[in-house]
Formats: sequence, structure tokens, C-alpha cells
Amino acid sequence: MHGGIILNTVAVRAGILERAGVWVESGPVQLVITVLIIVNAIILGLDTSKTVTDAIGPQLHLLDQAILGVFIVELVLRIGYRRLSFFRDGWSLFDFAVVLIAVVPTTPGLAVLRSLRVLRVLRLITVLPRLKMIVSALISSLPGLGMIMLLQSLIFYVGAVIATKVFGATFPDWFGTLGASLYTLFQIMTLESWSMGIVRPVMDNYPYAWVFFVPFILIATFTMLNLFIAVIVNAMQTLHEEEAAEITDEIRSAAHVEGEQLALRLEQMQAELVAIRSALEQRPPAAG
Repeated sequence: MHGGIILNTVAVRAGILERAGVWVESGPVQLVITVLIIVNAIILGLDTSKTVTDAIGPQLHLLDQAILGVFIVELVLRIGYRRLSFFRDGWSLFDFAVVLIAVVPTTPGLAVLRSLRVLRVLRLITVLPRLKMIVSALISSLPGLGMIMLLQSLIFYVGAVIATKVFGATFPDWFGTLGASLYTLFQIMTLESWSMGIVRPVMDNYPYAWVFFVPFILIATFTMLNLFIAVIVNAMQTLHEEEAAEITDEIRSAAHVEGEQLALRLEQMQAELVAIRSALEQRPPAAG
């Protein structure tokens, strides 16, 4: 008796959690969550202004805590609904970490955690599919980007050694050491004052220095940057094709199921027609 009551209670709670989880992950609720994330971002921005905090600081803090409470409730309902599968999803773990950082008490030694509250804004990535796709593309392109960065590092190292040997004695501030040369070449790669600030002064002493700097800029800046973009675009295109393939498979699967159901209904109708025909044939003829 008691066991049956306990099982019924557990079943009722599981049903409530399932309905709550489905409700939380529905489109309208996620739209509300998106709006709250944007409002929270505005609040955190206003919190950096002393004028605003002096005027309405307590109200901002109260609203911030209320929004955080909504995020916590949403997270708890999602965990209760998905259970262990919640912790196997990378995006769900990201949401969990962002909210967890917000609820950690800010002691004097951990005051920097207070500024990390702004990470809650990054939850927009998980609620906006297009943003999620872009981030997924960036993550999936990391292996390719890693190889490009390795190639870039080799180019920088070779260029820094050459620059230190050739220009180091005359321009020790820019090329006196390997580290200084690496930083200077990085500045040149970003095209920040590379001509008037660095290359032209060097060319006053080394007229043919352009033979080194111009190819370095062409390789390190334009070629490598285009390679970065190409890898990311290729990753996004691959993800888009995979999503399109998944949608196509879902449509085909749904069509297959509907086709099987339609065939079953046709068989049932044929059986009913055969039964009706058989009944009509067995019916005695009407008296004349």
C-alpha cells in the first residue's frame, strides 16, 4: 500500500518536472529569457556609472538579483527535466558555469568575481541559434586555426631572428632582442604605424630594408588573415550543410512514418471492404 503511494508520488513529481522542463524550453519562455539577458546586460553596464549607481544603485541591485533568481529557477527546472543528459551537453554546462559564477559570494579576496557577472550576457549565445552556430563553427575550426597559428609562429620566429641580426645593433629598442623583434613584427603585422613609425626610420639606415618588411607584411598579414577567414567560413559552411542534412533526414523519416501509417490505413480499409463484400454475398436474396 505504502509502496504504491510512494510510486504514485514519484510518478506525479516526474510528470510535473517533465511539464515544467518542456515549458521552460518552449519558444515563448526562451524569448522572455532572451529579453531578461539583454536587460541584465544593460543593468550591468549602468552599474559601471557612479552617477547612475548613486541615483538608483539599490534598485539596480534588486532588479539584478531578481533576474538572477529567474535564471536560477530556469536552470534548476532544466536540470530536473534533463537530469544527467543536462551535464553531457556543452551548452548547458556553459549556462551552468555562467550562473554559478554569479552566485559565488564576493569576498574581498574574490572581488574580481563580481566583475565576472557580465559573463551572464554570454548566455545570449545559447538562446540565439545563429550565434550558437557561429560559435560552434569557431570551435570546430580550432584544429585548422591551430595549424595556421603554428605556421604564423614559424614565420614570426624566422623574421624575428633575421631582424635582430640585421637591425638590432642600430635599433635596439625595436630589434635589440628576440622578444623585442617579435613584438615589433607583431605591431607591423597589425599595420599600426608600421610605415612612418618603424619601416621608414629603419630605411634611413638600411635603404633596402623594404625587401624584408614588405614580403613579411604580405605573408603575415594578408595571406595568413585570409587563411584564417577561409578556415572559419569553411567550418560554418560544413555546419550549415550538416544542419541541412539533419533537417532533410528528419523530413524523410517523418514522411516514411506517415507513409507507413497511410499504407496501414489503406490495408484496414481494404479489409473492411472485403468484409462488407463478403457480408453482402452471404446475405439471402430478398423474396419476390
